Amino acid sequence: MTLSLATRLDIRQATPGDAPACGQICYEAFGALSRAHNFPSDFPSLEAAIGMLGQPFGDPGFHCMVALHEGRIIGSVCLDERAPVVCLGPITVDPAAQNAGAGRRLMEAALERERGRGAAGVRLVQAAFHNRTMALYASLGFDAREPLSCMQGRTRTRGLPGCAVRPARLDDLDACCAVARRVHGFERRAELEQMIRAGEARLVEREGRITGYASALAFFGHAAAEGTTDLKALLASADGFQGPGVLVPTRNAGLFRWCLAEGLRVVQPMTLMSVGFYNEPEGAWLPSVSS
Repeated sequence: MTLSLATRLDIRQATPGDAPACGQICYEAFGALSRAHNFPSDFPSLEAAIGMLGQPFGDPGFHCMVALHEGRIIGSVCLDERAPVVCLGPITVDPAAQNAGAGRRLMEAALERERGRGAAGVRLVQAAFHNRTMALYASLGFDAREPLSCMQGRTRTRGLPGCAVRPARLDDLDACCAVARRVHGFERRAELEQMIRAGEARLVEREGRITGYASALAFFGHAAAEGTTDLKALLASADGFQGPGVLVPTRNAGLFRWCLAEGLRVVQPMTLMSVGFYNEPEGAWLPSVSS
């Protein structure tokens, strides 16, 4: 298929029934990009890509859109609207239709929706080795905020003195959200509640006080903590990290070097980008791949 910038694209809200077609595109697009730059793909199988998109396509906390050319889906974008700052991603375009404006149209539609909703800001995580997406997002107003290192493995240390890690409970929600507000200036309550109910979230306590949490220690999970020690304790509690790995802010040199010394490996470099509201974080944190 050959598209031109003048080709008319239709954009509509995604439905759960779109997940197989969009998952196929996601799997092929990320696979082609990763192979071209000699990095492992974010999605190891077609089933993983379809499953990943199936969840937000059917969740009222998300707004997902698809782009169609002559009635056929050629791309999609997801917006996690469960917090005041919206997390965008993934955005994918059929490899046969790339570099012809479809990605820009999807991004413009996403940003137009969030401006209309009055969202405080929008964040995304970009593959640092992909120059074209960096240029696209910057041209749309996104600022590069943080270099990230996607890291995978298992820490040699299995616990830190003075830090107790346990599963998060619903009655911990207020305390965890208070940590998020101190670190970022806003909370992700609905997302965290969902992950607590799913049994994925965990927290760290020092001297009987909650000092950090992780919605999940995974590519699609985020964490916030008062200090790097709390974050180390959370990472040390995991046998491994779901998906390609966790996203470590590379400027947190103490945490990054600790992860390397603990045997974690860097999978790929990434970049956190945002438009609108952004506070320089105060404390330690891990973004999700949708930020």
